[in-house]
Amino acid sequence: MTKSLITRRGMMKNSAIAGAGLAMPTIFTGSSAAAFTNEPTGSTVKFGFNVPQTGPYADEGLDELRAQELAVEHINGMGDGGMLNTFSSKALGGNGVLGKKVEFVTGDTQTKSDAARASAKSMIEKDGVVMINGGSSSGVAVAVQGLCQEAGIIFMAGLTHSNDTTGKDRKANGFRHFFNAYMSGAALAPVLANAYGKERRAYHLTADYTWGWTQQESIQAATEAMGWQTVNNVLTPLASTDFSSYIAPVLNSGADVLVLNHYGGNMINSLTQAVQFGLRDKMVNGKQFEIVVPLYSELMAAGAGSNVEGVYGSMNWNWQLQDAGTQAFVKSFGEKYGRPPSNSAHTCYVQTLLYADAVARAGSFNPCAVAEALEGFEFDGMGNGPTLYRAEDHQCFKDVLVMKGKENPSNQYDTLEIVETTPRAQVEYAANHPMFGGDDASLGSCNAGA
Repeated sequence: MTKSLITRRGMMKNSAIAGAGLAMPTIFTGSSAAAFTNEPTGSTVKFGFNVPQTGPYADEGLDELRAQELAVEHINGMGDGGMLNTFSSKALGGNGVLGKKVEFVTGDTQTKSDAARASAKSMIEKDGVVMINGGSSSGVAVAVQGLCQEAGIIFMAGLTHSNDTTGKDRKANGFRHFFNAYMSGAALAPVLANAYGKERRAYHLTADYTWGWTQQESIQAATEAMGWQTVNNVLTPLASTDFSSYIAPVLNSGADVLVLNHYGGNMINSLTQAVQFGLRDKMVNGKQFEIVVPLYSELMAAGAGSNVEGVYGSMNWNWQLQDAGTQAFVKSFGEKYGRPPSNSAHTCYVQTLLYADAVARAGSFNPCAVAEALEGFEFDGMGNGPTLYRAEDHQCFKDVLVMKGKENPSNQYDTLEIVETTPRAQVEYAANHPMFGGDDASLGSCNAGA
């Protein structure tokens, strides 16, 4: 990227705010001498890790923090290097980024958009971070992505699965390595049809926010294309812990499959209560009643215990993959923390390395130079096979895993098994797909801030 292009793109402010009418009155200011927001001038550079340390997704957030700390160690040349040894790009040399040692600050999103924005704003204005990574909620991701766009900061999304993050709410300063709801539906539906047949009647319970909405839409469309019928879709508040009043009506609905569009503690509670209601012991329409969890994590599966046995779902990545990158990361993480890394840990670790690598390849921390380095970037060695960061929407495309709860787990980390690795081509879609905003969706212009 030429200096004139960096300057021109950096001067273009995108005033559109992420999310459905999110109000962001914040005005970001920077030094008049700075070329971009929080341009590092000393021997260090600071990353911001914004994760749920409290709330329903706190378990995911804790594992994200573990992985982010490990990524910083590897970037700075500590430890065994992890995935830097298998990453196809060799721009990072284990001596920081562009000669600067990486430091980091953390914040608590609380799985609440307002709290997440406040935390991110503090990191940007008070701590001087050049990048924010993390989160385990799509509502949080959409809000923080919009804030970073306004501030002139790169947002490397953590665990966000809503189609909207790289769909109608996509932003030029935001990037997502994690897969999305459409991909879950595309990977799961053929497996479900093969396992349970094409004449099924599904009842959905759906978390009432952007992720739940797009997850339900995606799995409904994919299963109906296979011949399933949708009996009902009931929205449940994110703060819910007791789902008994939502599960009871399923028994008399005529449905023979319950789809739980829930995540984290919500999924643990709703699945546990569904099993306690005896749903999996029922015969309906001459068929064994089944439960589906479209989005899985190892932490959720461990929390739900034996209730996940035989239950299908999808994942972005799993520590049991046998590629060299996965094995290197599992070894590093296991030696440091005494346990295998989760899906959420993997995506935050990879996103941190991908940002640092893009800076090194661009030769600049300028967010517009970094964005250009990431757009259309193809890489390997990070798990899931060859991966593309698509330029049109900043969504990563790679293989997707279909999982099933293990019947006889050998330990607390052995709760899920990989039943299919869905090839990337099966989960790809056009950047202007209707589920992703259609022709009206646009990244806008990169914002360098100061």
